[in-house]
Amino acid sequence: MRAVIKLLDHIIRRLTGVIEYSHDPECIFRVQFAPAPHPIFLSDGTHVPAGAPILFLHLWNEHILPMPPAGPDLAWALQTERQLRRSLRWLAEWMAQTPACEAVQAIGGITVLISPAGQDGSEHLLRRLGFEIFPWHHPLGRFAEFWENLYTWALMWTFNPASLRGRRLLELERKEFWASRQDFLARHGRPAQAEPSTRETAAPADRTAH
Repeated sequence: MRAVIKLLDHIIRRLTGVIEYSHDPECIFRVQFAPAPHPIFLSDGTHVPAGAPILFLHLWNEHILPMPPAGPDLAWALQTERQLRRSLRWLAEWMAQTPACEAVQAIGGITVLISPAGQDGSEHLLRRLGFEIFPWHHPLGRFAEFWENLYTWALMWTFNPASLRGRRLLELERKEFWASRQDFLARHGRPAQAEPSTRETAAPADRTAH
C-alpha cells in the first residue's frame, strides 16, 4: 500500500508542476509555481491579489527526519529546525538566480503540521522564520477538506508514521502560512548565506503550474 501511495504522490507532483530547487539530501522542501488561491494580506503591507504568482512550499517527505516512535524529542527537533533553516536559505539563493521567481509575490503553503493549540512549537517556529499564519478553508468546503486531509494522512503514514501520533484524521486542521517575497529574501537571502555548502543546486526553472 505504501508503494502505491508513493507512486500516486509522484504522479500528482508531476501533474501539478512541483519541482526540486536543490538536490541536497537535507533539503526538506520542493516548490510549485501557482496563482494565489485568494487575496493575501500581510503585516508588512503586502497585498497579494487572487491569481497573482506565488511559490508554494511542499514538504519533501523522503528527506524529513523520521520522528522517534515515542514522539519528538530534543535531538529530533534541533535537527529538523536545522534542515528547515538551511532549506529556506537554499530557496532564497535559488530564487535570486531564477528568472521565473522575479514575479513571485509571496512564499508559503498549507499544512496540517501546525499544532492547533501551539503546544509543539511549530507555529512559533514558523513565525520566527518570518511566516504569518492563517486558518485555511477550502473554497469547496469541508467535503474537499476531508479529501485533502485524507491524502495528507496517507502521506504521513507512508513516509513518517510516527508523526501521526496524537493526530486523528477527522481532527486534522489545515492552516496556511505566508511571507512576502521581499521579507523572505531579506530574512533568508544572501546575508545569511555565508555558510559554505557542497550541495548541488537544481537548474533554474521557468515552468509554471496551472
